[in-house]
Amino acid sequence: MVLAAVPAGEARAGTQVDAAVEALRSAPIYNAPKAELGLSSADQSRVARAIAQDEPGPLYIAVLPDSARAETGGDTAELVRELGTGLRRPGTYVVLAGRQLRAASTLLASGEAGRLAGEAVDAHRGEGSAVVLTDLVHRVAQARNESSGEDGGGSGSGSGGSSTLGILGLLAVGGGAYAFARSRRRRREIAAQVAQLRRVSRDDLVSLGDEVRAVDVDVEMPGAAPGARDDLGRALACYEQAEQRLAAARTVEDFGPVTSACEEGRYWMAAVRAQLAGKASPERRAPCFFDPRHGPSTRDVEWSPDAGAARPVPACEADAQRIDAGRDPHAREIVLNGRSMPYWNAPGYFGPWAGGYFGGFGFGGVGGFLPGLLFGSMLGGGLGGGLLGAPLGWDAGGDDPGGDFGGGGDFSGSFGGGDFGGGGDFGGGGGDF
Repeated sequence: MVLAAVPAGEARAGTQVDAAVEALRSAPIYNAPKAELGLSSADQSRVARAIAQDEPGPLYIAVLPDSARAETGGDTAELVRELGTGLRRPGTYVVLAGRQLRAASTLLASGEAGRLAGEAVDAHRGEGSAVVLTDLVHRVAQARNESSGEDGGGSGSGSGGSSTLGILGLLAVGGGAYAFARSRRRRREIAAQVAQLRRVSRDDLVSLGDEVRAVDVDVEMPGAAPGARDDLGRALACYEQAEQRLAAARTVEDFGPVTSACEEGRYWMAAVRAQLAGKASPERRAPCFFDPRHGPSTRDVEWSPDAGAARPVPACEADAQRIDAGRDPHAREIVLNGRSMPYWNAPGYFGPWAGGYFGGFGFGGVGGFLPGLLFGSMLGGGLGGGLLGAPLGWDAGGDDPGGDFGGGGDFSGSFGGGDFGGGGDFGGGGGDF
């Protein structure tokens, strides 16, 4: 059976994580129903008082049932990462899922929050979750105060020559610090972009895996077209290739090969379905523009975004018929910074991801569409903003991507030493109750 080769449970955040993120937007503590070590009202008040009195900086605590871990592949550290990704705010993030406690922070040194969480568990194991969490609040506040104190120092005066040298030295240090800060900010921005592309690409991979599993039994049935199994094997090989490329992706440009493999895999899946239906394999065309996960397009249709000029785009038959009937196509929606939008309104760094789907095609008689899409002449957009439309901005009052949170640092799945904003390791340590 081919099915065994495709993971059935790709790690993805789900409803419990979403509920936690939504609740933490307006309160520092979220206590989920049915959490094994849930907090009573009195316990929540106790922890909240500790946060108010000790001033550990922004701190977000989610107490979840053990079942929430299944939404991130059983990885509690991944739950912490998903909270940070969802909230996009600088701070310390703490997750107690079942009996596992994990923490990470943008405000502390790499790995510090996880170490403090482990110490809190060791100091109060068996005394209840409220005691452990209250102690963790104290430890985070103390660590932040100690970190701030390290920057203090005395003052003094010297001769005029020494003062001049000191000023020149300060200017030199200041210039170097500015360059370092700018470089660090850029690294954080890139890491945030990679994290967003990884999340979207993972969805693409899961979708392809679902398609493979859906026909696995059918190709084994007596009378199935003999070529169907061969094409299914080709689709599976593309899936595995995309999976390997996704795991290795570290730059924005690395995601083009991921989606290129997904595109080819979907073509072979279309061929499998056609053969199972007794039809000829479809023509190798560009994928549906509106959602590449729809598979190969069947024809080109005239379409325009809001207030844009009409252009021919490749479409699957279902979306082509919707356009013909004057209805909106089923567009690929992505969520960035809490906003859902068609992928063509995403920031320009999604260009390589989109190019992986369309880079090998001239869209039949629509050559030049892709270069316009990726290099700024398509539909009034460009790589400085959205792929096809206006630049994607941050919500008013939200966290600036160049600020301390920086978009999350290294969300690439390598948690050891990742720079999550202020240097925290979002691989977070912790302890088990």
